[in-house]
Amino acid sequence: MDYLYHYYEKAIGPFRNLSDLPADEAAEVLDSIKHNKDVMAGRRAAGYMKRRYELEQLARAMFIAKGGQPVRKVPHYMVVGECEWLNSWYEEGAAVKIHISSFNTDTLSFSYGDLFPTFSPKVDDGKEYRGNIYTYKEMVQLIHKYGLPQVWNKEGTKGPERYIEVQVWDDEPLQISRIKGEK
Repeated sequence: MDYLYHYYEKAIGPFRNLSDLPADEAAEVLDSIKHNKDVMAGRRAAGYMKRRYELEQLARAMFIAKGGQPVRKVPHYMVVGECEWLNSWYEEGAAVKIHISSFNTDTLSFSYGDLFPTFSPKVDDGKEYRGNIYTYKEMVQLIHKYGLPQVWNKEGTKGPERYIEVQVWDDEPLQISRIKGEK
């Protein structure tokens, strides 16, 4: 696990987080995005933000219980390794690539797949990584066991996991990467 990637709409810029906004503002932004059905965010279901807030707080609590040290109240999102499929979520996608050594790994939690299917009651396939949040050390072991979903499930035909999501609970390494222009 060398690099973490963050995919975003090039015109908007990286690390723009709906969860940082008050609920009414987040709803307005999401509504404006929904007018463009060609991008992934334009296809979000009703209740998306409410469920996102719930999952973020669940992930934070589980991470703290494992000894994690979040600085932020809500995470920024990255993925382990490159995942070109995520670029298709945007009209003009771009990515920031940051080496794992730029982070205090005690401020990173992981889910094997996106938080939504990982904690969805509709996804009941018995896989050990469902319904769980992992520390850095735990995720290294899980990757050793299963590999990267974007490699073994590139087309999405083998389940909902298409990448390993990283919940970044600290702004500092993200600000440093912007100054460096790391991409």
